[in-house]
Amino acid sequence: MPGAVVIVNPTKFDDLDAVRQEVAAAARGVGLEPPDVVETTEADPGFGQTREALSRRPHVVCALGGDGTVRAVAQVLAGTGVPLGLLPGGTGNLLARNVGAPVDDLTEAVTVALRGRDRTIDAGWVIVDPTAAQLAADDPAAGRPDNAHLFTVMAGLGFDAAMMDDAPKSLKDKVGWAAYLVSATKNLGADGFAATVSVDGMSDHLETARTIVVGNCGTLTAGLALFPDAALDDGVLDVATLTPDRLAAWIGPAAKVLSKDPSDSPSIERQQGRDIVVSVDPEQRVEADGDVLESATRLRLVIDPGALVIRVAGG
Repeated sequence: MPGAVVIVNPTKFDDLDAVRQEVAAAARGVGLEPPDVVETTEADPGFGQTREALSRRPHVVCALGGDGTVRAVAQVLAGTGVPLGLLPGGTGNLLARNVGAPVDDLTEAVTVALRGRDRTIDAGWVIVDPTAAQLAADDPAAGRPDNAHLFTVMAGLGFDAAMMDDAPKSLKDKVGWAAYLVSATKNLGADGFAATVSVDGMSDHLETARTIVVGNCGTLTAGLALFPDAALDDGVLDVATLTPDRLAAWIGPAAKVLSKDPSDSPSIERQQGRDIVVSVDPEQRVEADGDVLESATRLRLVIDPGALVIRVAGG
């Protein structure tokens, strides 16, 4: 059997040698040779390492790090049919949580990645400030241009991205999810922005939006169920537009999310579609699976049905 490869973000671990030993022991525990372990770098968070791994024809490529490492590995694996193994190493582990993969036990996660079953899921692409050609194209991510970014869980702009961007890494390392709550409090009173949201060609103009989030699944940052009815393999993206016009108006949307209520309210509107175009003024920060990208005035987001194969529990 061709070997497995683990793409690891070394900055996530105090003792990387101990991590390597645990991964190797878990592989031997299921009768396999230890995977090759390849480290990411500051210059390359996993894209190049995954391309190199594919040249060896592995039976699975695992991401061991935070959501950024998972996103980088997934972006290269999309469309190849090579399974993605999810090994916990970050604050969020968002995709793993949405598919029920282990997030607290590395040995168990390695076992699932090497001996689990394959599940096919959708992926999303966010095109940042698309060109006219990319706005008109059926597949704006074709050829993987530099402004095309895959997401497995969510992409968003406004408050959503600001919350990600302003959560201190040192605080995330110490208190985990609570770091995002601190950052959220800091950004609740930020100015809104004008927005036009087009979902499968149907447009809606908003005088003041606070954040627009597009999800591929239901559970997002801090375990919040923004899209209770979403599924990773339903062939559509879910869109949430939040428009609270004052600080107190955040209470309604927050209650909806915390109670997993899928209905809309005056300050939150949800839609589904395969092709979303968002235009904003002024430009806003943008994030994909927690990675803060460049700021933009326009996004195009499209679903890529069945793009990814991931390993989940069950033989």
